[in-house]
Amino acid sequence: MLQLEKASPESLTYNLMNLTGAILLLISLCYNFNLASFVIELFWIAASLIGLFKYFKAKKVAAA
Repeated sequence: MLQLEKASPESLTYNLMNLTGAILLLISLCYNFNLASFVIELFWIAASLIGLFKYFKAKKVAAA
């Protein structure tokens, strides 16, 4: 999406897609566990949550 310029890294869509993808991969790891992939997905979820936090914080500041 970034390469096609359909989403920006600061957008809500981008961060929600990252979070959704990481959660779905964690679910798939329940069936075929891999510790390295599990740890990577935890960090990916953390990065997505930080992005969402920054998005809503910036939106709140812009509204004020």
